[in-house]
Amino acid sequence: MQFLDKCERKFGWISFPGFLRYYAIFHVLVYLLQFVDKSIGLTLEFDRDKILAGEVWRIVTFLFADSGLGGQSAFGMIFLFFMVMIAFMISDSLEGAWGVFRTSIFYYTGYIGLIIANLLYDTPAFGSGTLIYSAAFFAFATLFPKIEFLMMFIIPVQIRWLALIGAVYYVVGIFAAPALTGYYLLVFANYLLWAGIPALRGQARVVGAVQRRKRFKKDSYMDEDTFHRCSTCDRTELSDSTLEFRIAIDGKEYCTDHLKD
Repeated sequence: MQFLDKCERKFGWISFPGFLRYYAIFHVLVYLLQFVDKSIGLTLEFDRDKILAGEVWRIVTFLFADSGLGGQSAFGMIFLFFMVMIAFMISDSLEGAWGVFRTSIFYYTGYIGLIIANLLYDTPAFGSGTLIYSAAFFAFATLFPKIEFLMMFIIPVQIRWLALIGAVYYVVGIFAAPALTGYYLLVFANYLLWAGIPALRGQARVVGAVQRRKRFKKDSYMDEDTFHRCSTCDRTELSDSTLEFRIAIDGKEYCTDHLKD
């Protein structure tokens, strides 16, 4: 991350503390405006032809266009409330883990990916601005997989399982429409670059370290002076103190696990 450190020193002024908080607040404002004019969502939504015709504001406003996912009802208000609360928590957690500058770049990358994807694909992606939340949610679940949410205020569920369900939803969508593979890769490029790929690399390093530790222990046991050693598996009384050893009719020593062979 030395490159990002250098960028932060030069371009730290582009940091946007609490980006996701303000993002959620704008969604609430648009939701309230829809009580006055239900068509405002369509006015703000991404539309490539209208953008090229001069309605350039849609490049920004599409981020907040579809803020009534639960409908303009009591359920919709409750859904929006919890969405905002979770967005606030994710915002603070990501900034605490990555710092404000890196987290801001994460959001900017997602925003740019959304614009490119919506420009390249002909099918209008209504509500595509909410995918910023999805990418942030997946990043949060990757960094803090054991945090629990109370489903229906009763059932504790670790966030990694909720993220897995969300990932399956998008994978199924890709299988149903393979042409959208590029779209989702662009939309979630920020997650892959900031959290997904680093997490896989970290897991690979952990697995490699465990394997190296096992080989080191095995080699160290073989190099030490031991009184018993199994001719089949090379285990000794040092590598496993619970083993028992016997001399077979061939004159070689075996642990009880391999004596019968």
